[in-house]
Amino acid sequence: MRKNLLYKKLRFTYVKAAVFSTAAAALLFFPTWTKFEKAGDNMFTVLLDGEEIGVVAQEEDADECLSEARKILSQKEGGLVLAECDIEFLGEEALFGRIDRKETIIERMAAVLSANVRQTLKQSYTVKINEYTVNVANTEEVLMLLQASIDRYDNEHMYQVSLGQDHTRELNVLTASVDSMEEKISEEEAEPVFKEVGIHAAISEMFEDVEPAVEKDFEDYDLGLVDMRFGDEVEVVESYLREDELTPLSEAIEQVTKDQEKNKIYEVVSGDTLSGIAYRNDLTIEKLISMNNEMITDENSMIRVGDELIITVPEPELSVEREEENYYEEDYEAEIIYVDNDDWYTNQTKVLQEPSAGHRRVIAMVSYRNNEEVAREIIKEEIVMEAVPKIVERGTKIPPTYIKPITGGRLSSRFGRRSAPTKGASTYHKGIDWATPVGTAVMASAPGTVTKAGWGRGYGYVVYIDHADGRQTRYGHLSKVLVSVGQQVSQGEKIALSGNTGVSTGPHVHFEILINGSQVNPLDYLN
Repeated sequence: MRKNLLYKKLRFTYVKAAVFSTAAAALLFFPTWTKFEKAGDNMFTVLLDGEEIGVVAQEEDADECLSEARKILSQKEGGLVLAECDIEFLGEEALFGRIDRKETIIERMAAVLSANVRQTLKQSYTVKINEYTVNVANTEEVLMLLQASIDRYDNEHMYQVSLGQDHTRELNVLTASVDSMEEKISEEEAEPVFKEVGIHAAISEMFEDVEPAVEKDFEDYDLGLVDMRFGDEVEVVESYLREDELTPLSEAIEQVTKDQEKNKIYEVVSGDTLSGIAYRNDLTIEKLISMNNEMITDENSMIRVGDELIITVPEPELSVEREEENYYEEDYEAEIIYVDNDDWYTNQTKVLQEPSAGHRRVIAMVSYRNNEEVAREIIKEEIVMEAVPKIVERGTKIPPTYIKPITGGRLSSRFGRRSAPTKGASTYHKGIDWATPVGTAVMASAPGTVTKAGWGRGYGYVVYIDHADGRQTRYGHLSKVLVSVGQQVSQGEKIALSGNTGVSTGPHVHFEILINGSQVNPLDYLN
């Protein structure tokens, strides 16, 4: 009996030990069970778009798993994947509970995301040229796009485009450069150069100072393309875009290389006219006026040297600048030689020697922007036949200015063709008329000598004045003449009173300016 009691006691102790050992082992070797603590929710069931994914100990664990699932999906799709999803957590407070493995959670999340893929953004490159941008698939297409621009002017494929990191920028930006293939090959094949030092360096420098530079002959020049570069700033940036945002390479090349109408500033030079500027730039005069309507209103608007006009020129999105060494032969004109005459006005000239063209051989460095020549420098010249210069004698004195001969008045008839206002009047008006009451003071438009003062056929009472610059002014239909032939008059001096004499339709002053005996439009010469 005592033995049985002892056995039962030992058995109970064994059971307690076994339970305790099992509980201890569970705590030590099964970390997927959480310890109960009175601290609120300590287990979370994760729902992704309403689908149960598994159980985690913390919400942050689910967020990490979702990030990993997106990475897996991105690698699978081959780009940056946009997949929308809603994540929810159902929390509970438990004494013991089982959580799922991280790998299981990630796998289930990736499956849900796959079904919700909205779009995949492909790794691509955006090429920015000034304000223009185009998107292509990879760097190979970037290089082919830019290479197409320089190949338009490089038939022998002497230059190649390369991409490099722009270290001046904080972002990952690439820049494009144009490299000479000949220089690149020479650098690769060149043997190491050892710098001379000591006595050897001193001897080499001495001979360099003694030996004069030998002038190159025409045959020594490497004619053709000598330098090439992009004329616009090019930036290349890595980006992630949808497939439909990428431009096919052939279309991108056409966009970048095709000539577009672009605005450009043109500075007016001596001798320019609006019609001439429009013609040289392949514009209509109407289009030129519309682009510059704040400066010019019609084809008769005045322009001055130095004025800046907006014109359009055909240029591609990406311009290419280049230099070429060219050989040519040409006839040329010598510069005009001027002989100043201080007794003449600046509008008086006389040719003392007629010119004769010469002939020369030339090596020139010609600079281009696209197909337009922008500069030319002659680097070698050989005169085959000397040109004979033109010699011109010219005056240095500023000619007199001309003023309106009356104060007030209404411009009633302009210079040029017109309908005859009355019987006997000309249909081609050789001056201008100002309507004004009879008796208005008429003044000398410029200083000079009176050569006629009296009655003139058709003019009525008239005054002619010759001026020092060779011009003549005439004042007609006067009521009274106040000067006489041979009299010297000053500018603004009163010479007559207005009237209505001769062939006239009413009180007015008729005014003419003659140059070399021919009437010109007085409005072009009045200040």
